[in-house]
Amino acid sequence: MAFEFHLPDIGEGLVEAVIIEWYVAVGEQVGLDEPLVQVETDKAVVDIPSPRAGTVLHHGAAAGEALAVDELLAVVGEPGEEYLPDTPGPEAAAAAPQPAPAAPIVGTLAEARVQALPAVRRLAAELGVDLAIVGGTGPEGRITADDVRAAAGGPVHMQPFSPIRQAIADHLSRSWREIPHVTTFGEADAFRLLAARKALGGLPLEALFVRLVIPLLEIYPAFNAAVSGSGLLLKKHFDIGVAVDAPEGLAVGVVRGADGYDDAPSLGEEIRRLAAAVKDRTATPDELRGQTFTISNIGAVGGGYGTPIVPYGTTAIVSFGRATERPVVRDGALAIGLMLPISLSYDHRAIDGGIGRAFMTDLVEAIETIDSRPES
Repeated sequence: MAFEFHLPDIGEGLVEAVIIEWYVAVGEQVGLDEPLVQVETDKAVVDIPSPRAGTVLHHGAAAGEALAVDELLAVVGEPGEEYLPDTPGPEAAAAAPQPAPAAPIVGTLAEARVQALPAVRRLAAELGVDLAIVGGTGPEGRITADDVRAAAGGPVHMQPFSPIRQAIADHLSRSWREIPHVTTFGEADAFRLLAARKALGGLPLEALFVRLVIPLLEIYPAFNAAVSGSGLLLKKHFDIGVAVDAPEGLAVGVVRGADGYDDAPSLGEEIRRLAAAVKDRTATPDELRGQTFTISNIGAVGGGYGTPIVPYGTTAIVSFGRATERPVVRDGALAIGLMLPISLSYDHRAIDGGIGRAFMTDLVEAIETIDSRPES
């Protein structure tokens, strides 16, 4: 008997997934828990196994198409069994004869009107394009979206967001809309920090940043929290997010229980592993969500100061820029300092300016007093 397999929720808050590749074609055999299809969610590329053994009778969508959670993904049945869906799937729709376009009615008011779909009209209004002077290249002279874009500024190409890029846009927009951001700036002499990194074999700087930040999160618990209704949810665990410059866009890998690592080298190895998984899109959904505080090393890509956006569901994020040599005054004398830019953004609903400044002051002190020749 045919078994209808619907797209499962394979990640917290998943809305839809795009079909990347079917591993088993219609009519071919698949085993229980064998890979059936590869999909792209808003966070990762995931293989979905078959829940049944049998013959694949139907694909719910073709490669490149999107399916919403709970929509029909595939049908698996017995050899020779026929599956007749209530509505045609992508294979049937493609094979079905298409009705010929209706002939235009001559001599009516529609003949004189600009031929453009409502979405194209909205685009023209957004770009300030007068449709009356745009030549249409679509069927029967209809004006297309590309015609409007070309009229707005020469030849253009519309590149749709990938699911991951769209998720980044959605999450950042929500954070910016709902969180009243405050950003405070500071700088620290990074001489001892970089000496410590060298003594430890050149491990990722993020490992040292994590170890420096965790004690401060214990002192200032509002930075390791989330606004929940009319209160503040103080988190007693330290799942530290580390920003990764991935090909699809900035992503955050989460170091679970970051306070549980015995030394900086072991923490550094986990950060390296996690960053590689994020970049090649093999990170699990659990490794891409649920951070309690976030660290961004924008200095790795040449950045300085910034205004980082607080990830939704947290209250703060800190970014570190690239350390550069510049003149400083120490004990009344001019010297050369290796100065590290620091930008701390936080949710003003949970954290006042005074506490934000105190956190920054203590962070600067922690960086400047780190043991430059640590044993671990």
